[in-house]
Amino acid sequence: MKYTQLGRTGLKVSRLVLGTMNFGPQTNEADSHAIMDAALDAGINYFDTANVYGWGENKGRTEEIIGNWFAKSATHRDKVVLATKVYGNMAADGEAWPNHDKLSALNIRRAVDASLKRLQTDHIDIYQFHHVDRATPFEEIWQAIDTLVQQGKILYVGSSNFPGYKIAQANEIAARRGGTIGLVSEQCLYNLAERRAEMEVIPASQEYGLGVIPWSPLHGGLLGGVIKKEVEGGRRASGRAADTLKDTAKRAQIQSYEDLLEKHGLEPGEAALAWLLTRPGVTGPIVGPRTAEQLESAIRAVELELSEEVLAGLDEIFPGPGPSPEAFAW
Repeated sequence: MKYTQLGRTGLKVSRLVLGTMNFGPQTNEADSHAIMDAALDAGINYFDTANVYGWGENKGRTEEIIGNWFAKSATHRDKVVLATKVYGNMAADGEAWPNHDKLSALNIRRAVDASLKRLQTDHIDIYQFHHVDRATPFEEIWQAIDTLVQQGKILYVGSSNFPGYKIAQANEIAARRGGTIGLVSEQCLYNLAERRAEMEVIPASQEYGLGVIPWSPLHGGLLGGVIKKEVEGGRRASGRAADTLKDTAKRAQIQSYEDLLEKHGLEPGEAALAWLLTRPGVTGPIVGPRTAEQLESAIRAVELELSEEVLAGLDEIFPGPGPSPEAFAW
C-alpha cells in the first residue's frame, strides 16, 4: 500500500479509503469484519463511515459493526485512521426532534458522544460535516469543535459535499478565530464521468490545504465495466448506472471507455480508480466493497500505472471542464 499526507496535516493515510456504507444494509457483520481484516492486512489504514449509515430504522448500525470489530482486537483501533460524519437526521422514523440533526453546537455534541459509543472508542480521528448547514454560523460550529478537540474526542475536521465557497468561508472563519486548524479534508463526488469538482471544489481544497477524498469513484458502477457485464453475464445495471445508460449518447461514451481499456488490457474499475490517483489534490478515493473480491480489485489499482496514451484517451472520452476560472470565464 502507498501512503500520503492528508492535506496539510502530518497525518499519513493510505491512498485507498475503505468506505463502509454497505456494512449492515448489504454486507452482514461477519463479512464486514472479514473485509476490514483484509483491508488492514493490505495496509489500508483510512476507514470512513457516517452516523446515518445503516439507514432507516437501522441508522447507526454501520458504526456499531465497526465498533464490534475494534472490540475484537486491541490493535485494530490503534492502526486505523477513523473518520465518521455528522449532519443527518438520526431519528429512526425520520421525524427528527428539534436539534437532533445538522450542525448546531448542541447536535454536534450529542452526535459525537453517540458515535463514540457505537464505535467503542474514545476518539474520532477525522470528524466530518456531511453537508453544509445554511442555518448555523461557522463561529458556532468551530466553537463546538474547539471544545471537542480540547476534550480529546476528535482530532481533525473535514467536510463532505461542500461547495468551494463554503470551504473558503469555513477556513477563513477558523483562521480569524485562531487556534483552530480548520477543515483538513473534503469528500466530494468526483470520477471520470463527473468532473465538476474540478471547477471550484478541488481548487479551493488545494488552496486551503485540504485532502480531496472522492466518493463514488466508479459513479454507481457505471465505470466498472457495466456494458461488458451486461453482455457477457446478463447482469443488468441498476441505480445511477442504469439511468445513465438510457441516454444513447452516454451509453456510446461508456462503450468507448470500455473499448479503450480493453484495447490496453485494463479492467475498467481498476483503471477508473488509478485515474483518480493521478489527479492533483486527491488523497485517495473511497472504495465501498460489498465483497472481499471487490476489495482485492480496488487494491490492485494502487499499483496500476496508466500510460500517457490511456490518460489522453480517457480525457478525450470524458473531457473535464478545464482550468478554473478560464473554463467558465473565457
